[in-house]
Amino acid sequence: MALAAPTLVTARLRLRPFAEADGDALFSLMSDAEVLRYWDSPPWTDRESVGRFFERSRTMAEDGSGARVVIEHTESGAFLGWCTFNSWDPDFRSASLGYCLTERAWGHGYATEAAGAVLAWAFGALDLNRVQSETDTRNLASARVLEKLGFRREGTLREDCIVDGVVSDSWVYGLLRREWEAGRASAG
Repeated sequence: MALAAPTLVTARLRLRPFAEADGDALFSLMSDAEVLRYWDSPPWTDRESVGRFFERSRTMAEDGSGARVVIEHTESGAFLGWCTFNSWDPDFRSASLGYCLTERAWGHGYATEAAGAVLAWAFGALDLNRVQSETDTRNLASARVLEKLGFRREGTLREDCIVDGVVSDSWVYGLLRREWEAGRASAG
C-alpha cells in the first residue's frame, strides 16, 4: 500500500513532498561536512546522489514503508532541510523518524517543530504504536530535540557507525503512542 508524503503546515514551517527543483538545495545540505559530521554516512561528493535520494524517496512512498518531506520556512520559502518517517511496519505498528537541517536552521526549534508535525501526522494517519530514532552520542542538540518530543533514551549502540575511519556510538530513542498522546494532552 502506497504512503504518499503529506503536506503539513505549522506556525513557521511548511512540510511538503520533494520536487526535482529541490535538488540543488538538497545537494548543498547533504554535501556539507559540518552538517553531516554526526551522520551515518560521509557527505555527498557527486550530484548523482540527489537522483538516488529521490529514487529511494519514491520507492518508500510506493511500497508504503515511509515518507520524506522538505522542511521550508513558510514566510521566506527557504529550504531548511528534510524529515523522514521510514521503516513503517504495519504488523508491528512501528516506524523510524529522522531529520537533517541546514546549519543556518540550527538553534531555532525548527527540527522539533517539523518532527512534531510529522509525528502528529503519522500517529493520526496510521495505527502507529511506536516510533524509534537514533542519534550519534556526540550530537547533544539532536538528543534534546528527541527528548522535547517525548522520546525516551532506551540504550546505546556501541561503535555502530564507522564513517571515514571515525568510530562512533548511537543512542536509541523510542516514543510510544500513549506517551505521545499524554504529552499532547498536557501541552494542550
